[in-house]
Amino acid sequence: MSEHKSKTILYIEDDPEMIDLAKVILTRHGFEVKGAHGGRHGLDILAEQPVDVILLDLMMPDVDGWEVFQQLKSNKATENIPVIVVTARSQPIDRVLGLHIAKVDDYVCKPFRPQELVESINKLFQKKPTQST
Repeated sequence: MSEHKSKTILYIEDDPEMIDLAKVILTRHGFEVKGAHGGRHGLDILAEQPVDVILLDLMMPDVDGWEVFQQLKSNKATENIPVIVVTARSQPIDRVLGLHIAKVDDYVCKPFRPQELVESINKLFQKKPTQST
């Protein structure tokens, strides 16, 4: 479990209860989890501090998840941070758009099993070894 101690995850989500749930699940697995209440707040946090992974809700009132994703990928400082979409949009077409069109790193549908979220994050660290760029 301790191999993830240095991994920081930012969960950009407008529902504080979802952020709290993710914190409970992921801190048990050795991750540090920061919460951002909405897209604008998430972008502000990322401007100040780097993270290892971003969990991103799509449906948010201030700046929606796709707009956040677009801004992340167009910014040299954040373009290589893996993004896992965590959303209630569970239709197959939404998944295809996310994974194959937008090229997010993974797509997790709410409600999710705790282990599903942990496995999604662990897969990223297995396939993308940390390297300095």
